[in-house]
Amino acid sequence: MAKQDRAIRTRQTILTAAAKVFEERGYQAATIAEILNTAGVTKGALYFHFESKEQLAQGVLHEQDQQTPIPARTCKLQELADEVLLHAYRLQHDPMVRAAVRLTMDQHAQGLDRTGPFLHWSRICRHLLETARSQGELLPHVNPTITADVIVGTFAGIQSMSQTLTDYRDLTQRTTALLQHLLPSITHPSILATLDLTEQRGHHIHNETRNHHPQPAPTP
Repeated sequence: MAKQDRAIRTRQTILTAAAKVFEERGYQAATIAEILNTAGVTKGALYFHFESKEQLAQGVLHEQDQQTPIPARTCKLQELADEVLLHAYRLQHDPMVRAAVRLTMDQHAQGLDRTGPFLHWSRICRHLLETARSQGELLPHVNPTITADVIVGTFAGIQSMSQTLTDYRDLTQRTTALLQHLLPSITHPSILATLDLTEQRGHHIHNETRNHHPQPAPTP
């Protein structure tokens, strides 16, 4: 068990170092040598866990999803908003999430499959929107698949703009503004009036998830 624990810690050390290098340098400029130096591990230890720079990048992309899921909400549009607001908060405070987003948005990352995060978040949003529709929360014209892609795409643009202009310092404000503009077009005024879209919501959810015993996430 001690050997297994040590292997898990080493893998996490490598991923943390890779995240730091990828965020600072981008995928193309990052090198295995720089990641090794940052991690302080041997080449053998790194290649035991990851066979290539691409596998390291995929590990970072995957790691951002390994977070405690938020507790289920009765109102699925509130749950959807919470997912978006929590992700914005994590982008501000979690280097692994920032690195994963940098990789996802890196159009110069030749040879790296960057589709995973977009598809993952679209599935989450679509599942919540489909459930919201079944509960009567959506306006009749709303197509969950199309709307899910709109949410993911617009958030990608908002976070990119925030990163460029303020290094994510205003991301929670921009995310709240995004939801306040988008949600009135898909839900009833009576539902909209119940939603908490405040800038502090992401921080509150983060604290909530830390104290919440994780449950299996629903399959989109």
